[in-house]
Parts: sequence; C-alpha cells; structure tokens
Amino acid sequence: MANTDFTKQTVTDPAFSDVLWSKPENKQARGKLLIIGGNEQGLSAPMDAFNAATNAGIGEARVLLPNALKKVTGNVLEFGSYAPSTPSGSFNQLALAEFIDSSVWADATLFAGSLGRNSETAIVLEKYLQKHKGPVIISQDAVDYVIAATHVLTKRGTTILVMSLAQLQKYAKNIKLPQAITLQMDLLQLTAVVQDLSSTRGVSFVVKHLKNIIVAHDGNVSVTQLTDDIDVWRVKTAACVSVWLIQQPEKPFEAISTAVWKYIQKKD
Repeated sequence: MANTDFTKQTVTDPAFSDVLWSKPENKQARGKLLIIGGNEQGLSAPMDAFNAATNAGIGEARVLLPNALKKVTGNVLEFGSYAPSTPSGSFNQLALAEFIDSSVWADATLFAGSLGRNSETAIVLEKYLQKHKGPVIISQDAVDYVIAATHVLTKRGTTILVMSLAQLQKYAKNIKLPQAITLQMDLLQLTAVVQDLSSTRGVSFVVKHLKNIIVAHDGNVSVTQLTDDIDVWRVKTAACVSVWLIQQPEKPFEAISTAVWKYIQKKD
C-alpha cells in the first residue's frame, strides 16, 4: 500500500490556480463532448450533464439517447441524436456503431447514467470500452455496468469513474482487493486505497467520503473539503470533470481536481 501524500483544497482555496485561470477563451478551443445516457423511463442524467457541461464552458456538447425516447423529446433533438434501443427502451447492441461514430467527433465521452438495467446495454458498453481508446468519463448507474466487468477498464486509455463509496466498495470486491473498503475508514486510509488503485489499475477515481471529494489519478491524490454535504453530485461533477479534462489534457490530475473545486462553488 502506498504512503499517501495528497493535495488539499477547500471551498475558498483551490490547489491549482494556474489551471483555474488558463481555460481557453475561444469557443473552438473549448472542445467537444459526447454525452451518452438515458432510457425510456429516465432522461434526467444526460440532460443534467448537458446543462452542467454547458455551464462549465464546453465548446460544444451533443447528447446520444436511445431512440425509444423520441416520444418524449420529439423527432428532432437540437443538440443530439438517437441510437437503437431495446423493446424496454434501453440501448441495444446495434447502438455500438453509433457510439463509436459519434465518439470520432468528440474529444471525450461521458456516460452520464440513467441507462436502466438491461443486459444488452451492458454488452454494448463493454464492447465500446474495448474498441474505443479515447477519454471516457463514467457516472451514476453507468458505473454499475463497468464495475461488473472490470477487465474492460484496464489498458484502454483515460477512464474516470465518478462514483459513490458503495460503488467503490463493489469495485474493490470485484477485483478481489485484499483490503475491504468500509464506511468506518478514515480519510487517510481511503486516500491510500484509491491512490494505490489509480497507480495499478489504469483507472482514475472521483469519490465522495463524508464531506470530502477524493480524486485519484495515476498515483496522485487530491482531497477537496466541503463546508456542506451534498447528496446529488455525481452527474454534474462528472460533466465538469469532462470539460476540464478536455480543455487541460496535458494536466489531467490538476484538471480533474480543479473541476471538482469549480463544481462545488455552485453545487446547486
């Protein structure tokens, strides 16, 4: 287990002010983000992610939804498109081609969530992660799909899991981590675990523990202290992380940490 030496930031004190003030001003330089999510019964996650990414300053964002949602959104989606869906309204295996084609346009892909529970969606997501090597950020129930098939996360390029502590516990169990992750862990213990995981598993983590949001990337760890607890945070935080990662690709750890700091300034 690594000896954790982590970077601290508070609501009033960002750790990487140079990154904070170096966002591109030209819209064309602000990057392009593909947001994938939704099912016939749920649309909130991709829409929340789109709004959060827009507020965070993305150059252009597009949303890819299952075509079962056309009856909700209408035949024309101004900022996105549709992919084939199952009879139950989730993405089916034929959606893979649309996932990959749309990713060619984007600088990064965000799986925002609201995917529902469907075995075909699990298959298409797994195949996508195996085929596409560009940056991918995964949040909400999309995390549940990938931690059930953790082998697809290794050796594929930048992958960021914006997850709950319960999801981190499942991830650790699935990879047979010798040390159990518990609610009783103190901050030092948990940061040591995620530091080690980010060093050895080829995955980055953003996870909240009590009033702290922990970022772990390639063995580097930051802890952002909150003044107030926040219950709903994953989707919007993931969108902010996506934007900052796209705009500061040469400094991924600093970009992810700064995105967390920036999000909590307006966490409503």
